[in-house]
Amino acid sequence: MIRMETLSLKTLDEVYELEQKCFPDDPWGRLSFENELENSLSVFLVAIDEEKQKVVAYGGVWLVYDIGEITNIAVHPDYRREGIGKRILSLLIDVCKEKDMSGITLEVRESNTAAKQLYQNEGFVCCGLRKKYYQGIEDAIIMTLEFNKEE
Repeated sequence: MIRMETLSLKTLDEVYELEQKCFPDDPWGRLSFENELENSLSVFLVAIDEEKQKVVAYGGVWLVYDIGEITNIAVHPDYRREGIGKRILSLLIDVCKEKDMSGITLEVRESNTAAKQLYQNEGFVCCGLRKKYYQGIEDAIIMTLEFNKEE
């Protein structure tokens, strides 16, 4: 069973280790995750395998003005294709809707086919490109999801 909770000092080290595993070429530093604990504009979720008592995924969003900005979503390789990333994304979208955001945006590596598919399946559309965004080498695709305020 996978349990969701917010990022805490208790889960910080495991989240940082998972970041290193999932993004070895360009990981966030530990201080970046520590800052998320104090950031009033941040909602950061952690997925925990209750049986193994370990962090298996995480994702965060910044609530800036009237738009949510996904900062990162990562799933441990052993837990991919189980719907955990989709669950985190859905929860982050729900948070943005509850906070009356007009939509949500993110950047994704051009080569990250699985993530692009996940976002497209949730209704995100490509709206731009950031040239050489990742390590000055790989482009980032900008994707957005606008919320229908009448829903």
